[in-house]
Amino acid sequence: MNNVALPIQDYALLDDAECEARIVAAKQQLGGRCIVLGHHYQRDEVFRHADISGDSLKLSREAAQSEADFIVFCGVHFMAEVADILSRPEQHVFLPDLAAGCSMADMANRANVEKCWNELSQVIDADASVTPVTYINSAADLKAFCGRHDGIVCTSSNARKILQWSFDKREKVLFFPDQHLGRNTGYAMGIPLSEMVVWDYAKPMGGLTEEQIDKAKIILWNGFCSVHQIFQPEQIDAFLQRYPDTRVIAHPEASFEVCQKADEVGSTEYIIKAIMEAPANTRWLVGTELNLVNRLHAQCSEQGKHVHFMSPTVCMCSTMFRTDPQHLAWMLENLAVGHEVNRITVADEEARLARQALNNMLAL
Repeated sequence: MNNVALPIQDYALLDDAECEARIVAAKQQLGGRCIVLGHHYQRDEVFRHADISGDSLKLSREAAQSEADFIVFCGVHFMAEVADILSRPEQHVFLPDLAAGCSMADMANRANVEKCWNELSQVIDADASVTPVTYINSAADLKAFCGRHDGIVCTSSNARKILQWSFDKREKVLFFPDQHLGRNTGYAMGIPLSEMVVWDYAKPMGGLTEEQIDKAKIILWNGFCSVHQIFQPEQIDAFLQRYPDTRVIAHPEASFEVCQKADEVGSTEYIIKAIMEAPANTRWLVGTELNLVNRLHAQCSEQGKHVHFMSPTVCMCSTMFRTDPQHLAWMLENLAVGHEVNRITVADEEARLARQALNNMLAL
């Protein structure tokens, strides 16, 4: 392995066309030793180089089953952690830009979740009555927390099944970091809003009374996705006034009010499938990330389908957007000359506990 990595500064001023050529050449040189994963929310200039595209869990599972030595995850940090947890020991996982994080995931850290658990235990027997559930959009140490407390991980696709599993074990759920996925899923299961409370980690006892904690079925973490927060029910109303035959579809990370107005609510994969399989000449208003919506619009335009971004304000996932062709070219060319940069590793014990929580989910 070379002692000195190719410096990222040498790539910063390369135009996208030159990066394109260098990415293709590096991938050819690496061959089957390297697999590039592209999350749906990636910009097209990066997404087109993905060997596999999809949501974070699908990508991690397929990469682990591949023969590749190098897994390059064009996504964000927690996704690369999951890939490292699920991959074989001889596989190494890399993130083109270490600054590609997730603001939602950052809203729940282990110190605050541990503090929450300890404070809950002053009111109720948390270990006996609460199942911790973390959305996959969370750091590895929170997945490990769930593994240690006999909890589980969920995705936006399986959240309902995971909550049912959790309630079969204990009477309450602590759901983090995204309050909206927890609320929308719980309500769809028939749990009234009055039995779901929000834990504000910045306040003592989460800002809740003992009575509120005792009555709650789901304790929701005060976290959210900054992209899905921009969608508002008024945007749906205004669009339907212009195009009343529109089908409205939203991701469950959107607010309760938006999801209640939507015709369909589902994960990224669900949204793609629903629109791709819809009849020709239909119109869709979509409440999820802009890069994906634009890609669907381009793919479906030949069928006369109109796919619109729900918000009049242009907003994409800024942390996903950090992975650009320059960083991808830098990473692949470093790997091609034998230098590993931006490798993502999860400590063994943390990975073991996190894998336990993930395996609880995968077993379902």
